[in-house]
Amino acid sequence: MTTHDKAVLPPAVVRAAGLLGAPDSGIDWSDLEQRDAAPQAAPAAEALPAFRTGGAFFQDVPETPPAVWGHGSDVLWAEGEALLIAAPQGVGKTTLAHQLIRARIGLQDAVLGYPVVPGRRVLLLAMDRPAQTRRAGHRIFAHDDLAYLNDRLVVWEGPPPFDLAQRTDILAAMCERAGADTVVLDSLKDAAVGLSDDAVGSGYNRARQKALAAGVQVLELHHLVKRGPNGSAPNTMADIYGSVWITSGVGSIALLWGEAGDPVVSFRHLKQPMDEAGPFQLVHDHQAGTTRVRHSADLLEMARFGGVHGLTAAAAAEAIFETKKVTAAQREKARRRLDKLVNSGQLARVEPDAPGNPARYYPAHADPHAQDPA
Repeated sequence: MTTHDKAVLPPAVVRAAGLLGAPDSGIDWSDLEQRDAAPQAAPAAEALPAFRTGGAFFQDVPETPPAVWGHGSDVLWAEGEALLIAAPQGVGKTTLAHQLIRARIGLQDAVLGYPVVPGRRVLLLAMDRPAQTRRAGHRIFAHDDLAYLNDRLVVWEGPPPFDLAQRTDILAAMCERAGADTVVLDSLKDAAVGLSDDAVGSGYNRARQKALAAGVQVLELHHLVKRGPNGSAPNTMADIYGSVWITSGVGSIALLWGEAGDPVVSFRHLKQPMDEAGPFQLVHDHQAGTTRVRHSADLLEMARFGGVHGLTAAAAAEAIFETKKVTAAQREKARRRLDKLVNSGQLARVEPDAPGNPARYYPAHADPHAQDPA
């Protein structure tokens, strides 16, 4: 049996005090090798999991996806669906991931103003420059209780024991071994070799889906192409590096963009389980390892300042997307946000008085026909 077939890892590869053995002991992964091969040897009928009835599958569905991160229909990370954060180097995807880890283990309530549901334990696969990841994480975790961190957070340093695209059961097995209900992969390029190849991409997606099927919430960090068309900022899923399987297999995609080390970067919610969150401008406090939203269009305030003119979906879209050339899709997204505020009783919608005129939105209980106090 070759070293690849039966890997005994070097000391200090796994940091999981009291959970996976002493930090300086090797971990024998041969049982994962056997587990990976076992289903292939079992009879087909015995290897099948239980089926679900069609009625329960299609009718027992919540109105909005249960959120790991988000609230209402603003879901940035849905239960049972992977979240991918894509960004160039040095723009803050690891910083954002560390805040999500901290919230997921119950040390903070929200990230970017959106609540995070706490889980049981997080496995961080620190595969991309783990020493740098460790320094970055020190800024946010340094003052937390050591015993609590050791109990709720497990870290794997360096590449996984097997290529996850080739050994598609290993990711779920690592989470099971760590007792983790959340896994963070930093970053995908180190999880599988050759992600631009569809065969590799589909293999990794199978590993991802097996982890999700086992009840593990998956967060992935990944890279972009250098720039969008004609040197513009990337703003589509096609701008994310690798096979289409990388983006098609996730439920949510967040894109960060800026120059390395910038304290202010842009955030776009490219793929959403429900409604789009943002776009935002994020301010990184690199010393503290925290992030906040600097700009988010306040539609209630805009409607109030609109006076007798109120607020239209087109004007709201200009503010939300920071552009004077609003697309039909952006205007529709803005209209949906305004209608949500109507449904919650915060705005009132006044239908157009003539064909071709836009609907206008006013603060609830305001008289749209009153004179503008200005």
